[in-house]
Amino acid sequence: MSSVAYYISNLLEKMTSTDKDFRFMATNDLMMELQKDSIKLDEDSERKVVAMLLKLLEDKNGEVQNLAVKCLGPLVTKVKEYQVETMVDTLCSNMVSDKEQLRDISSMGLKTVIAELPPTTSGMALTCNVCKKITSQLIGALGKQDDVSVQLEALDILSDMLSRLSGTLSSFHSSILTSLLPQLTSSRLAVRKRSIMALGHLVPSCSPALFTQLTEHLLTELGRGPPTSNTRTYIQCLATVSRQGGHRVGEHLQKIVPMVVKFCSVEDDELREYCFQAFEAFVRRCPKEMSRHIATVIQLCLKYITYDPNYNYDGEDDQEDSMETEEDEDQASDDEYSDDDDMSWKVRRSAVKCLETVISSRRDLLVDLYNSVCPTLVSCFKEREENVRTDIFLAFVALLRQTHPAVGATVTLDAKEDPAVTLLKKQVPSVVKALHKQLKEKSMKSRQGCFNLLTELASVLPGALGEHIPALIPGIVFSLTDKSTSSNMKIDALSFLHVLLSSHTPEVFHPHINVILPPVVQCVDDSFYKIISEALLVTQQMVRIIRPVDKPSSFDAKPYVKEIFSATLRRLKAADIDQEVKERAISSMGYIVSHLGDQLGGDLQPTLQIFLERLKNEITRLMAVKTITLVAASPLKIDLRPILAEAIPILASFLRKKQRALKLGTLAALNVIVTNYSDSLKPPVIDAMLGELPALIQESDMHVSQVAITLLAGMAKACPSSLSKIGGTILPEVLSLVHSPLLQGGALGSILDFFQALVLTKSSNMSYNDLLKALTGPFYGAKSSDLPMHRQSYYSVAKCVAALSSACAKEASGIVTNLIQEVKSSKSSESVRILSFLCLGEVGRSMNLSGQKELKNVILEAFSSSSEEIKSAASCALGNICVGNLEEYLPFMLTEIGSQPKRQYLLLHSLKEVISASSAERLKSHLENIWALLFKNCECTEEGTRNVVAECLGKLTLVNPSELLPRLKKQLSSGSPLARSTVVTAVKFTIIDQPAPIDSLLKSCIGDFLKTLQDPDLNVRRVGLVMLNSAAHNKPALIRGLLSKVLPHLYNETQIRRDLIREVEMGPFKHTVDDGLDVRKAAFECMYTLLDSCLDCLDIFEFLDRVEEGLKDHYDIRMLTFIMLARLSSLCPSAVVQRLDRLVEPLRATCTTKVKAGSVKQEFEKQEELRRSAMRAVAALLSINEVEKSPAMADFANQIRSNAEMATIFESVQGDSISGGVEAMDTS
Repeated sequence: MSSVAYYISNLLEKMTSTDKDFRFMATNDLMMELQKDSIKLDEDSERKVVAMLLKLLEDKNGEVQNLAVKCLGPLVTKVKEYQVETMVDTLCSNMVSDKEQLRDISSMGLKTVIAELPPTTSGMALTCNVCKKITSQLIGALGKQDDVSVQLEALDILSDMLSRLSGTLSSFHSSILTSLLPQLTSSRLAVRKRSIMALGHLVPSCSPALFTQLTEHLLTELGRGPPTSNTRTYIQCLATVSRQGGHRVGEHLQKIVPMVVKFCSVEDDELREYCFQAFEAFVRRCPKEMSRHIATVIQLCLKYITYDPNYNYDGEDDQEDSMETEEDEDQASDDEYSDDDDMSWKVRRSAVKCLETVISSRRDLLVDLYNSVCPTLVSCFKEREENVRTDIFLAFVALLRQTHPAVGATVTLDAKEDPAVTLLKKQVPSVVKALHKQLKEKSMKSRQGCFNLLTELASVLPGALGEHIPALIPGIVFSLTDKSTSSNMKIDALSFLHVLLSSHTPEVFHPHINVILPPVVQCVDDSFYKIISEALLVTQQMVRIIRPVDKPSSFDAKPYVKEIFSATLRRLKAADIDQEVKERAISSMGYIVSHLGDQLGGDLQPTLQIFLERLKNEITRLMAVKTITLVAASPLKIDLRPILAEAIPILASFLRKKQRALKLGTLAALNVIVTNYSDSLKPPVIDAMLGELPALIQESDMHVSQVAITLLAGMAKACPSSLSKIGGTILPEVLSLVHSPLLQGGALGSILDFFQALVLTKSSNMSYNDLLKALTGPFYGAKSSDLPMHRQSYYSVAKCVAALSSACAKEASGIVTNLIQEVKSSKSSESVRILSFLCLGEVGRSMNLSGQKELKNVILEAFSSSSEEIKSAASCALGNICVGNLEEYLPFMLTEIGSQPKRQYLLLHSLKEVISASSAERLKSHLENIWALLFKNCECTEEGTRNVVAECLGKLTLVNPSELLPRLKKQLSSGSPLARSTVVTAVKFTIIDQPAPIDSLLKSCIGDFLKTLQDPDLNVRRVGLVMLNSAAHNKPALIRGLLSKVLPHLYNETQIRRDLIREVEMGPFKHTVDDGLDVRKAAFECMYTLLDSCLDCLDIFEFLDRVEEGLKDHYDIRMLTFIMLARLSSLCPSAVVQRLDRLVEPLRATCTTKVKAGSVKQEFEKQEELRRSAMRAVAALLSINEVEKSPAMADFANQIRSNAEMATIFESVQGDSISGGVEAMDTS
């Protein structure tokens, strides 16, 4: 006998002892043993343990019984299947026993066993068999009408099992439904409630036929004669079924809603409550199907939100003043009205909750809601029942949240305000008036609701509460000073005060500072860390208000300085406080010093010493760095000299740390110190800084590099002599960065600034020529064996050469001559000629090169070069030189474009450069000539040329939109499809991501350009879709109002058209060509963009229809729709769940398709990529809550897990970002 078996047989022996303590200890030891993963039982031990535990369930001692139940859980996974079945059989037969205690303990045992059953994937057979055994026994137990407690336990266990393992019981679904339906008419309310719960768990995974049977049964029962108590049960059941099965109820709503509406007028408050709960479930789960009924639902909600037959509110408003003084009498009168039998508050609460759901799910009705619902909600703020009042506040907060600008609509295109915002502004006075009294109520729940509502209001309408500050201050002060106020109440009040201070101008608070400040300071001295932290944040904001440093203020801050300073100092000095409080105390004191430092007198230097101490502490150093930056940048010129000598070496040492935020903060601090305190910096201190910088200038972190080089440029300007030794250490790193392919944007800008500072201040030992050699050397000395320089580094070096030349104009003219010689010389390598052209262009952009007579011919000759790179560089150079000397070069360029058709493409690129970089004023005199020339070429057969012409037209239109946009619009009627496509593409280039004067004009006429989506020409429709995509991405507000007209045409383009598919013979093979593919691709890309920017304007079910078709389309489109499906899973999961059954099949088809054995390698790679993309979509779908309750999805998930190849792919994609955005491809 093994040691484990011997030990267990000893325990089993003790379990038969007459001493209950022995039995208890032995059972406890057995439980500990069973919980070990390593335990292995032989067959005999298994049988004995199971038999003994089942026997102990009937033990006389309750504690032993409970322990025996707990042992059953771990035992399920340790014994063979037939032993589990033995356990289940015994427990089920005990369930119908006459002994109540045995029944209870057995039902607990069954629940324990069900909870421990392995998921259907890993232990399929065991789980199925056990579940079927339990279910058949439970259905039998439900038939025992004589014992209610048996029924209750059976229903409880059935609910448990259906919620966890409903899919495995599909063969029992029909009999479960048949046995549950009669229970809905049971005389016991508890039985009815538990039956409803069980039905709720059954609904998500039952078959459509069974669901219809259930719904028809409920409708038939509801249609029978006058309402009875059973009517409530059926309505409750409908609400639960809708919550759990959601979308399935949609197709029956046409019959259900009128019935529920009818029951609302029955004089039965409980029934009304359930009716509104049902409406809430319908609105939440079937938004589309409820659209036609939404007006009726809102009307009913508004009627019953004020339904209070036992109370009269009319007298309240007249007595408002007297009520505040007679609170005790008021309390007494409240008691008279309260009535234990009054259920009307439940009706009001359910109506409010239903209304909140309508508000949250129907942003499209916002203006109507403000007109109809908002005034009623405000009038209900005086509701007497606290629970209802809290829900009314929440409904109003939902309305405010919906008023926040929609994602993508943040750029306003004209001065018009959102109508909803206008309506809200009108309501602000009545909202404040209604809440003013509530803020002094004793009920904390109400006050917290008020503060949450006001906080939301202040963030939706910044500045709108300015004139109401006097009405709000007493309520805030009351909540901060009232002795009975809870911590959460204080935190909410402080949080609201912070939002209020941040969202309004300082002037509105100045009259009230003497009232607000004392309670806030009192909160800084509180004992609870969260209150202190919030109070310090408010203090920080108040310092900025009493002494703004960015504009002059007449307010006298002196009387308040000592009070604020002393309270903050106590917190700053305390060492044993919470981390958040430490950081907030440092930050608050930083604001005090930077705004009021000149009034602190002798307290200033000791405070700065504390900052120094905090800088040395690892926990507080980051906040200390930010605070020193703030103080050093203060316009009050705070004297930091006493701490700088010690602080700068500490700061320099932070540049070695791994913490990126600390590095960036430290560089910002040093930059401010170098700029404002350069005269206090000694050479050793500067050397300490410079020693740390080379390691930070690396291409692996461009942002840190940028800030480090900005610091160097600051040092070159503020203390030039300090950079004399950088030639061997820092400069090589900067030059290496210039030659990096990753350099662009802000980092490049900081390098240009640094080089200019170097030569202007002569701060290093390197002259203009030395720097030029260092920059261009790698291009000249490159051997053929070296790796070629990246294209980006040519542009970076050219910009650096131009920056140096503009700083040293005298030396620059010689350089220009050298560059021209390099370009002309046949000995120059290709890389040198490309670089020389780009340098000429960048230098010519900032200097007038009209003195170089041969330059034009040199560039034109380069246009005939055999190298595409040289042609492109020459084209870029011509454009840039023209920007610097428009009068001479632009006419020359236009003449060449007209007379040189072969060079036209390159010359148009140069022209594009000129239009992009020149101001409207400079281009005005040449505008007509350019416009005429471009329109001459807009019907060019070469697509590349047409695209450049379109870009030039678009950018030129931005110069004078009011005149040129109508001209573009006129060209839409052109007979040539090529001209129309050029015009539409030109409009795409007028839609830029920044606000521009053209926006309001575009908004008024973009509808005309979008009519090209109905153009007979395929290519015009494609560019129309690309333009729509650009508008949706950059300026959604342009098209939001037009989507209802545009979407049908967009969806039309997603369909496969057989007439556009043709067969081409290629030798012995036939190849299928789909001419409509590019248009479909453009349409699906556009749909993807609309998901991000205009989701609230889409009918998501119609959208899903198109996605579903796309899942069966060409490779490119399937790839796009998989990404869209993953995105939809996170944006609108409930709609996706409704369509799951139709979406799963195309996904399954993709995941299971095999490539023919003889296919080429590319086919295998494409199929592999498709499967991975489909799996990402599946992973996104499986992340939706309760998605596996869908039988189709559960089946597919099981198929993936049981197939080794699919399971491997699934696991590998799970780490990928599922719903991350994807760049839409531009197909123009």
